[in-house]
Amino acid sequence: MADHVRDLASVRDATERLLTAAGKLNNDSMAEPSRLPGWTRGHVLAHLARNADALVNVLVGRPMYASAEARDTDIDRDAPRPVDVQLPDVRESAARFQDAGAAPADWSRTVELRNGVTDTASRVPFRRWAEVELHHVDLGIGYELEDLPAEFTEREITFLADRFAGHPEVPPTMVTDGTRAWRTGGETAGPEVTVTGPAPELLGWLAGRRDGAGLDVSGGALPALPPL
Repeated sequence: MADHVRDLASVRDATERLLTAAGKLNNDSMAEPSRLPGWTRGHVLAHLARNADALVNVLVGRPMYASAEARDTDIDRDAPRPVDVQLPDVRESAARFQDAGAAPADWSRTVELRNGVTDTASRVPFRRWAEVELHHVDLGIGYELEDLPAEFTEREITFLADRFAGHPEVPPTMVTDGTRAWRTGGETAGPEVTVTGPAPELLGWLAGRRDGAGLDVSGGALPALPPL
């Protein structure tokens, strides 16, 4: 079982890094495009705040979101807010998540996330950690994949490799940074594609943040990955 206490501490540290960096934004830069297509930086921060509340819902046994439409509507509603509203919302929603994580609970229980996805409660803090770290990069304000904590990068590669494991649209693939290796993709017979590169580049490709240009590929073409 994941160490949820340690992961909650990592979430707290990552959130503070993000808030410190985002504190340099003004209303104009908040309205500029983020690295996510169609989203401004305001959209990214609004999503982070609403995601924290959604994961509180998960931990207390409520539906993560009322609906997919409600999730999108809330993000679009909150995205244009001024920076002096956005940042306190991110901080306060993060505190609500920490409070929910500190409550006595059975962390081995199964919880339901979006689209019928289930997981153990102990892995929810890591999921939140991923949201904070990757969306900090998405803000495009100087925090890059290379700046992510090494522990997070390795665990997120493992998480994403597991996510695509057995996927019929992804060929059998070995992902390696030259020291560690992960296997992902479908289980069909045939040659295995090997994707090699630095861990941040591997993570960027798996997470849809980079196109894989910084990777070496043998045994076939770089696999096209489904959207997260």
